Amino acid sequence: MELTEAVHVLAALAQYTRLELMRLLLAAGPNGLPAGNIAARIAVAPSTLSFHLATLERAGLTQSTRRGRQIVHAARIEGLRRLLVFLMETRVFLTETRGAGLSALTGLLAPLPEESSFMSPAFNVLFLCTQNAARSIMAEAILHKFGGTRFQAYSAGSDPAPAPRAEVLEKLAALGHDVSELHSKSWLVFTGANAPRMDFVVTLCEIVDGQACPDFGALPVTGAWPLPDPAKFTGPPAEQSALLNELYASLRRRIEIFVALPFAALDRMAMKARLDEIGDGMVLAGRY
Repeated sequence: MELTEAVHVLAALAQYTRLELMRLLLAAGPNGLPAGNIAARIAVAPSTLSFHLATLERAGLTQSTRRGRQIVHAARIEGLRRLLVFLMETRVFLTETRGAGLSALTGLLAPLPEESSFMSPAFNVLFLCTQNAARSIMAEAILHKFGGTRFQAYSAGSDPAPAPRAEVLEKLAALGHDVSELHSKSWLVFTGANAPRMDFVVTLCEIVDGQACPDFGALPVTGAWPLPDPAKFTGPPAEQSALLNELYASLRRRIEIFVALPFAALDRMAMKARLDEIGDGMVLAGRY
């Protein structure tokens, strides 16, 4: 484990609810616990629990699997083992670890059987707009390219078009984005029992203009980044192309700020506040 990874893992644990979650899942053993059972045992609202579990999973400390209609969470011993190995390689930690305390760690430090590989590798982020033909399609492509392995990007619409706008796909392709998998789809695709669990849902609709965006419930962290609809761009082709360039640049800047946020160090309310600030343009001038 490198220093930067250790800091990420320790930051995930440095929060009361998440530390309590880890203790509960360690006591539950390899079979883990359903999310509903966990929420009842530690008296945490489902939306808050989902956020904290996602943070621990991002840090490699837990893993989730689907069993029927339930999502079951379990402690990932390998993640703790790697952290302990890192800490014990430092003289200070080794000097301060005495007798029974050191013996208690030997089980974690011993070689482990291979764990389940069904650990979510990234935050799932869904971008929503009305037709899923331009804004959300752009956002999906940008996050896919610049989010690295820490994010999985999706997009959908409340009233999806038959296909993305041709000029949008051409613009994305010209900027080096893979457009082969981009297609317009309804947000209902992401509401079924087998749909990927979303960590973030970002709406891109111009709410002030009365465009309808779906309510995705309280489980994901939600944010609003209202941006103009290219379908309303008017004027000569050169002017419309310039407006599309501006839209792309605005989305890319917001997404670059989003992926750089200190996720492990933020609780749910702080994360939502940051997400909304990005949408309000408060961070685009360099505040963060």
